[in-house]
Amino acid sequence: MARGYLVAGNWKMNGSSAANAALLEGLVRGVAECPAIDVLVCPPAVYLEAAHRHLAASPIALGAQNLSDQAKPGAFTGEVDAAMLNDVGCSHVLVGHSERRTLYGEDDACVARKFVVAQSGGLIPVLCIGETLAEREADATETVLKRQLDAVISAAGIAAFLNAVIAYEPVWAIGTGRTASTEQAQAAHAFIRGVIAKNDAKIANSVRLLYGGSVKADNAASLFSCEDVDGGLIGGASLKAPEFLAICASAQILAASRDA
Repeated sequence: MARGYLVAGNWKMNGSSAANAALLEGLVRGVAECPAIDVLVCPPAVYLEAAHRHLAASPIALGAQNLSDQAKPGAFTGEVDAAMLNDVGCSHVLVGHSERRTLYGEDDACVARKFVVAQSGGLIPVLCIGETLAEREADATETVLKRQLDAVISAAGIAAFLNAVIAYEPVWAIGTGRTASTEQAQAAHAFIRGVIAKNDAKIANSVRLLYGGSVKADNAASLFSCEDVDGGLIGGASLKAPEFLAICASAQILAASRDA
């Protein structure tokens, strides 16, 4: 199997210059124990340049949490474009995180535009998709996931997923302490891969699918062992170096068996 594990940390609106420096120093030291996986951190935008300096000599990649849906710079107060993110060292950017969708009204069309702008600007989009509790209880999980995927496929084309990552976020399991069972996670990831496969089987087999719902050190191994789970998008646990590195260690162990 060609897919490798990716463990990504989404710091959300957390951090300070001093706290970030300590966290990144711990991650840089510890990630040397996980050479078989890819690691990504996504600090708040104001700390990206400083984070890039801390990570310069490490294999840890840098990502942003959001970007503008505008393709060119201009009179868009408060926005940050792909070129700016590239300029401060970013290789990735989260697109369509559930909090952007639910708190800030980003609909499928907006997310699709951001996906296209990210790739056009040389960034790897991490496309976040997932259902709310009400949608899951209404048995609408697959309908929601397909709608969110189809919006991006329609805007960017299926070939765009050769250079993208998809993160499945069951919204009902983010910050609630609830976690999808391994069966629920695998079922959702298998469905996502199946939607991609109906467009291009080869791309479906190569695109990395991350699980993003309350991953912690004590459940990472079971979630990452699912056939169609290729790592995680980690929230709160990414703010503590020992916890995040323990999650990375779980992926490192599984990477060896996946490659065997």
